[in-house]
Amino acid sequence: MTKCITPVTFATLVMLACTSPSAHAAQCGSGPGGFEAWKQQFAGEARAKGVGATGISALMAANYASATIAADRGQRSFRLSLDAFLAKRGASTIVARGRQLKQSQAAMFSSIQQRYGVPPGPLLAIWGMETGFGSQHGNQNMLSSIATLAYDCRRPEYFTEQLYAALQLIDRGVLSPSQRGSMHGEVGQTQFLPKNIVAYGTGNLESASGALSSTANFLKAHGWRAGAGYQPGEPNFAAIQEWNAAEVYQQAIALMGRQIDGAP
Repeated sequence: MTKCITPVTFATLVMLACTSPSAHAAQCGSGPGGFEAWKQQFAGEARAKGVGATGISALMAANYASATIAADRGQRSFRLSLDAFLAKRGASTIVARGRQLKQSQAAMFSSIQQRYGVPPGPLLAIWGMETGFGSQHGNQNMLSSIATLAYDCRRPEYFTEQLYAALQLIDRGVLSPSQRGSMHGEVGQTQFLPKNIVAYGTGNLESASGALSSTANFLKAHGWRAGAGYQPGEPNFAAIQEWNAAEVYQQAIALMGRQIDGAP
């Protein structure tokens, strides 16, 4: 369960999250065999960077997440055509439910738009795409998933930064060592990785208002301009591109968002 981040905590976490990945020296691996030795080495590096006893203890209890590695190697849906991707992800259901929530939660979305400039459509599209509007948060241990990906040789630099942020969040009590999430360690109703919790989290990510406000904050921080369009080729599409690197995902969010917001 996430907690609100105080300004002091936020500043501390940003400093840690911005640590250069070049300082990471623990040897990566391609299977579970070296994971325990890697944890021992990484723990020493983490202590040197200020991670406390709670974070280190959580790291040492982390397990090699074979399911995470399998998911990381098998993201086939991002290779589909846009039409096939929309069908696979249930776009028509997301749009229909999104329109209902836009009406029933009008006050919340109005408040978010007033503060961040982001209209309901893309937020609802992301919410529906990521967790089925909060119904499917994932059931993987967040820390085990991220530690496994930091150890794995495919993208160790990226997930090393996520792991340092996760350990500091655990130290501060913002995340629990038992926090459950999706296959790559994302948590909350719109699926934030730890480094993004540090930078853009505005409240409890397990609640709709906290998750959606945090998502709008992310988009605004990545250049979202109030009142500008968010379809491909329009100014705000670049912010959607920062949310997820897969082109078909970006196009789907823009299309579903437009339909939720009332355009054909």
